[in-house]
Order: sequence, then C-alpha cells, then structure tokens
Amino acid sequence: MTFTWTGASVTRLMPTEESVELMAMVEDVARKQIAPRASADEAAAHFPRDLFRTIGALGILGLPFDEQYGGGAQPYEVTLQALEELARASMSVGVSVSVHYLACFPLANYGTPEQRQRWLPEMIGGDLLGAYCLSEPHSGSDAAALATRAEKVDGGYRVNGVKAWITHGGRADFYSTMVRTSDDRAKGISCLLVDAGTPGLTSAPPERKMGANSSPTAQMIFEDVHVPADRLMGAEGAGFSVALAALDAGRLGIAACSVGLAQAALDAAVAYAGERVQFGRPIAEFQGVAFLLADMATAVAGARALYLHAARLKDAGLSFGTDAAMAKLAASDAVMRVTTDAIQVLGGAGYTADFPVERYFREAKALQIVEGTNQVQRTVIGRALQAKRPR
Repeated sequence: MTFTWTGASVTRLMPTEESVELMAMVEDVARKQIAPRASADEAAAHFPRDLFRTIGALGILGLPFDEQYGGGAQPYEVTLQALEELARASMSVGVSVSVHYLACFPLANYGTPEQRQRWLPEMIGGDLLGAYCLSEPHSGSDAAALATRAEKVDGGYRVNGVKAWITHGGRADFYSTMVRTSDDRAKGISCLLVDAGTPGLTSAPPERKMGANSSPTAQMIFEDVHVPADRLMGAEGAGFSVALAALDAGRLGIAACSVGLAQAALDAAVAYAGERVQFGRPIAEFQGVAFLLADMATAVAGARALYLHAARLKDAGLSFGTDAAMAKLAASDAVMRVTTDAIQVLGGAGYTADFPVERYFREAKALQIVEGTNQVQRTVIGRALQAKRPR
C-alpha cells in the first residue's frame, strides 16, 4: 500500500500511515513555532533552547531510536524527511536536531543494555540536549590524529585536551567525546559519555560565524576531567569505528538539512518571481528566470532522491556509507547553488537582510564543511570506486 503526504512544497511517498501523521505534526510545529522566530533568533545569535524542549516533548528528538527507551522507532527514511521539514523552517534548528541524533548514536548503538536503560530515555525525551566531540584545533579531517587524552585512573579516566567546532558547545547537557586511550593512532581512540556539569569541563566563547549564529559553536576544554569507567561507550580502542559509523548517519542528517534549506530558498524565489512585475508581467514569465527556477527545483529534487536512497539502504541493513557521502556532497553543493541563485532571482532585494534568502545563503556555506568537508566526501567516494573496480 502506498501512503502520501503533501506539505507546503513537496508531495512525499511515505512507508506507513503513522509516518504521514508524523510529517503533518512536524510540518505544523515547524510552520507555527519554528519558522516565525528563525530570523530574529539568528539576528540576535539566540539559541532557542525552549524549542528543543517543545520538539523533544513531541518525540522528535527520539525519532530514530528504540521504543524500548522512549524513542519513535522510525526508519531513517522517515526521520530524515522530518529533519528536512525542520531545516526548511530553520537550518539552525534542523542541524541542532541532527547533531543531537549524532550525540546519542554511540550510546544507542554501542552502549550496553544497562547503559542505554540508564541514560538514553532522558536524552531522547527532550530534557537533555547532546553534543558530539570529535574535531580538535589540529585534527579535523584527519580525525585519527586527535590528541585529547584519557588516562586510566582509579574508577575511570582523567581527560585533558581541547575539542573544536562543537555544535551546542557550552550549551549541551552531555558530550559524546572521542579521546585517545593509547598511541595506536586509530586503534587508540575510545568514546566517553561526559556530563556537562563535570568539574574541569568548560567552554570557550562561541565562534563568530558567517551564519547559523542561533546554533552556538564553541571549543570544549577538558582539564583533568574525571569520567567514570561506566561512561565508556563500546570497547576501549573501538572509538574510531564508533565515530565513523556515527558520521555515516550524521552525513545523511546534513544532507536532509541541506535539502530543507534549499527548498526554503526555492520557495522564496518562486514566490518572489511570481509577484515581482517588470515590463508589465511577472519576472517568472521571462525565460531567463524560469530556467533558473527550473534548475533550482531539479537540484533540490535530485538531492532529496539521493539522501532517501541512502536512507533506505541503511534501513534495509545494507552498506550505505558511500551513498551517504554522495548524498551529503550533492545536497550541500546543491544548497549552495540554489541559495546563490535565489539571491539572483530577487536581485538587489535578495542581497538585503529584509528577505530571508540572504540568511539562507550564509547558512548554506557551513553545510559544505560540517560532518566532513566535501573534499573528504569526494575522497571517500573515490576510494570506494577504486575498491570496487574490476581487477
């Protein structure tokens, strides 16, 4: 049986009747509670923490996680489409939810049953917001070079180091943190779940960014932070595998957010072109503008199809890492082109802060960088092609 949901901009094929109802709920909260304040929150660099309690109470922060722990048990095919709707209303909110999923990933997928039962329900119920600590000032794309060290001490680990570019840095309630437990490069990395209130854990001032300022990004500083042994997620030394698996899923989240932002820019351009009259008719009737809009719409649809394909592979239990890299690459490049062209459609108006496409353009650039730069995605894809080539 086929189920469909038609939102403000897109008609979607959905797997279940429940997922149709979910999308209607997400679109309603995005339209009524998130979109109206997105520009003001961005202009004031205000982190809308209250919104995350609201959407957490609706179950959105737990969509991909097991019902046993209070999650929604939704397939990624559905979770990502909900994420797209959030990002269409506010890219910062969409990315924040994606990062929360990323922060919960190590516990949900590598934690023991006891660890999951103890911490996961509160994390996905809306009361707690997570952050993911992998990058460092001198270890970004080369994640295996991270230097934050966790030394074994009685009862756990003593952690020292600095993490960089942390979404929700200084605002999160917990940090899924990759640390070095031995000098064996990738095999010497472990994952620790660190409470925000742990003594010795502090944040630097938020980064001054081009865009997405309502989503705070900051360094996290670990100075003799004691982390109990039962906060180890997975086996000691297995943290790099945990990190890569989390990033595969996280790249799909960024792809969905990219599509949501691109759809918002396309919607704004189409609306303006239909209303702006020059030479006695709407500019949408001129071929130069109509073709520009057509290319934008095609880019959005193509990127959406790519992330949905990768999500369905993941839901089927099949290998999806390369497809996730393709989806993230294509979607974030597409949103950069679409937001650029949206400004062109609006002309001088698009270059002003009076219209949202100026903000969309600034936000789009970050999506080509986070969860692995697009150059890293191309490296991942290229290596996969070589591994599969005929011998």
